[in-house]
Amino acid sequence: MSTGAKVGIGCGSVFGAIIVLVIIGAVVGGNDAKPKASKPDKVASAPKQDQAKDDAKPAQEKPKTESKAAPKSQAQRFKDFINESGTSKQKAAAKHITSVQGADEKNGILDSAEIHTDYTGGLLGPNGGNGKLLATVFAEWQHSKNGLVTVYDEGGEILSNGNY
Repeated sequence: MSTGAKVGIGCGSVFGAIIVLVIIGAVVGGNDAKPKASKPDKVASAPKQDQAKDDAKPAQEKPKTESKAAPKSQAQRFKDFINESGTSKQKAAAKHITSVQGADEKNGILDSAEIHTDYTGGLLGPNGGNGKLLATVFAEWQHSKNGLVTVYDEGGEILSNGNY
């Protein structure tokens, strides 16, 4: 290797090391943002008394509304669907549902829902078939072009999954 090539490689290595140090320095110490507990730029002031009196209006009485029942949870709506149109095996499996998440959230890219149960044993355990049963009936309840439902046991292990 010629002397010029050695000098070129050596200069390139030094230049590369400097670039790496600059990047590390920017990442570690380059935060000029204000701390979260900083004082606000403007101080709020109370309105003048005369102005407050002029602006005061009598409160309007709100019409009384009938108290509506709290909306049902996703899990309860899913259980209701199974109890209305499911088979006896599906109804038995529905008793083990503890929560359902993501059934109402659709983003058009990947719709993902979770069914949590009180089953044990995971994917290869004795309740894997019941997990698949719940995933199948979920696909009857919710429809999506790109949905994925995952059924979990009580320990958070996957029992089954399926498309919906």
